[in-house]
Amino acid sequence: MEPIDALDFSKADGLVTAIAIDDATDEVLMVAFMNPEAFRLTLERGEVVYWSRSRKRLWHKGEASGNTQKLKSLFIDCDGDVVIVRVEQRGGAACHTGRRSCFFRKLEGGDWIDVGVQVFDPKEVYGK
Repeated sequence: MEPIDALDFSKADGLVTAIAIDDATDEVLMVAFMNPEAFRLTLERGEVVYWSRSRKRLWHKGEASGNTQKLKSLFIDCDGDVVIVRVEQRGGAACHTGRRSCFFRKLEGGDWIDVGVQVFDPKEVYGK
């Protein structure tokens, strides 16, 4: 059986959820999605490729920022509809906001507090 055959792309518009975790620190970096082509390209390249729902196209992580994700290992859940990609986060930032992780807001005392590590200024990188 091919690795892709264990995945179930039928539940969410042809996508599976992909959770990126830093292989060295176990930090959850981001959550995105993969379609079959993104999954195949990830295995072929050894760098993570996602499906961008907003852009409606394949998205090689770091294509604009240079903050790529080298695939270290890959796991799927029991239903085959969630993928965990353990990665080496190159460039230090996984989030488009320039922070290390997309999970930089922490609820404290009823307020959301920014606890993120800012790696780069997105205005300088993306020109927005």
